Amino acid sequence: MRTIRIGIVEDDPACAQLLVDYLNRYQSEFNQEFTVSLFNDGEKLVERYQPTYDVLLMDIEMAHMNGIEAARRIRQRDSSVTIIFITAAPQYAISGYEVQALSYILKPVPWFAFSQEIKKSIDAISKRQDDSILIETGAEQIRVMLADIVYFESIRHTIIIHTLEGKLSVTGTLKDFEAKLADRNFFRSNSCYLVNLRHITGVREQDSVMSNGESLRISRPRKKDFLTALTQYIGGSR
Repeated sequence: MRTIRIGIVEDDPACAQLLVDYLNRYQSEFNQEFTVSLFNDGEKLVERYQPTYDVLLMDIEMAHMNGIEAARRIRQRDSSVTIIFITAAPQYAISGYEVQALSYILKPVPWFAFSQEIKKSIDAISKRQDDSILIETGAEQIRVMLADIVYFESIRHTIIIHTLEGKLSVTGTLKDFEAKLADRNFFRSNSCYLVNLRHITGVREQDSVMSNGESLRISRPRKKDFLTALTQYIGGSR
């Protein structure tokens, strides 16, 4: 299991330190590595938020931006990060559902409840970590679910990522993405396209028909392997 990246958002220094101590204890007892970042207000987290965190341990009642509002804004940029609210006010639990929070822990935070929630988070991360990819677009990083990617297109030295929500442009090569996504049901159909097999709705002569209605050329030397990969994917996905 890779290092888990955790952000603690807590304006009470004593509570923040307790969470750090608990994470250190968890690392020691369960042989799990964490990288921890501290924020003393939701506003400071949201200002320069990049979707690089796996877990956010977030207080709700904070001075400049409360945890619920911070979580709403974070969800606009990151649908995958696990959010656990740390609160002294149980009435906020319902609001947590609005931002897809995993759970909440009541203050004062007990070790057993904390360790159980961290274990639950790690289990969820292990299930989803192969289902998304972190894309760097200039100075920004965006986590994209693999299921949302229709295909990658190479245009000179730029890769255009065609997703269900639109397009992303990044610097790189199809060869690099092909290596990153090996065994993830993507296939290099020609020198320009790396297609997501789950988004193929049909094959018409020398083209693959994608779920967005586009037809992408399959090179003749690759067509046999392409059809084999597609058949195996369809058979395995049932």
